Amino acid sequence: MNIHEHQAKEILSKFGAPVTNGFVIFKPQEVNEKINKLKSNKLVVKAQIHAGGRGKAGGVKLVDRSEVNSVVQKMFGKVLVTHQTGPEGKKVKRIYIQEAYDIEKEFYLSCLVDRESSKIAFISSTEGGVDIESVAKNNPKKILTTKVDLKDNLSDEDIQKIIKIFSFDKHQKKDAENLVNALFNILISKDASLIEINPLVITKQKKLICLDAKMNFDDNAMYRRAEILKLRDLNEEEPAEIEASKFGLAYIKLNGSIGCMVNGAGLAMSTMDIIKLYGEEPANFLDVGGGATKEQVSAAFKLILSDKKVKGILINIFGGIMQCDVLAQGVVEAAKEINIKVPLVVRLAGTNFEKGKEILDKSELKILSASDLNDAAKKIVNAIK
Repeated sequence: MNIHEHQAKEILSKFGAPVTNGFVIFKPQEVNEKINKLKSNKLVVKAQIHAGGRGKAGGVKLVDRSEVNSVVQKMFGKVLVTHQTGPEGKKVKRIYIQEAYDIEKEFYLSCLVDRESSKIAFISSTEGGVDIESVAKNNPKKILTTKVDLKDNLSDEDIQKIIKIFSFDKHQKKDAENLVNALFNILISKDASLIEINPLVITKQKKLICLDAKMNFDDNAMYRRAEILKLRDLNEEEPAEIEASKFGLAYIKLNGSIGCMVNGAGLAMSTMDIIKLYGEEPANFLDVGGGATKEQVSAAFKLILSDKKVKGILINIFGGIMQCDVLAQGVVEAAKEINIKVPLVVRLAGTNFEKGKEILDKSELKILSASDLNDAAKKIVNAIK
């Protein structure tokens, strides 16, 4: 789960991290009510969307105080298209306004769960203000990765390793130590999976400030983090993914033309790969899980068909805990209710697959049966052509 920049800064502030002085507005009229909270003559107006690259898309503006109202009016409702939004872009529905700072140097600092090593990884770089992926590609020596064990507190030795690349003076070093502790404590106590400060800046007054902030949280832990879950902005999420979450389905919308329904994440990724192998693109990742009910299967089917780009559907089920006849019944009911008009290929294997095939055969639906995954991929690709 993602949250907005202004929300991330509020959390950082509560944990003692140095953040910008600013406020969020949800309608243009609020500017005049809140602008007296800011002292500087130069202000930064920042669109709040769940995507990077806002600046290049016109979503970040450095303005004089007298220009704020005009810029806010133009920015509200604007659709920003960045490298992370896709061509449809995201509509600006909230704006963060902060004081401008005289920047001397920009840095990068992040903290995340490193699944490969089962540790907490800190990434530090002297190349702030740009995508860390670009730094990794062009200047890998400018990146320092420090991995620490999961524990109650960071040691002083851990912290010094994390910040040594920055060459701070003693006052900045103290602020940096507090910031690193804040990131670690937020990650642990709030079930965050990523916290990114980019850029972290030193001002010309030699102060350390988190100029921008990003936080991601573990969806599976939100049942115990009500204070974080309430920060969720459904306007920023794909409607189909929101609907999927209501039924406990793992669904991610993609840009292809072949809808996929699979049980098990590994099998789902293999199914997507083989579709690409035969020259087409998957329209989604959809894992109905190992113990899906008939209702969940029906909901999954409807989700796939709600995507207008879908030209065909591939259902690939290996019956273990989940029984193939349960899936088949869900497919039949959903297909009849929606009146499916695109090719459908089904590959069933495992528990009760004979019963499942019998249900599909008797349904009078136009379903292509496949003997294995390779056969299924060939058939759905040929069918949509």
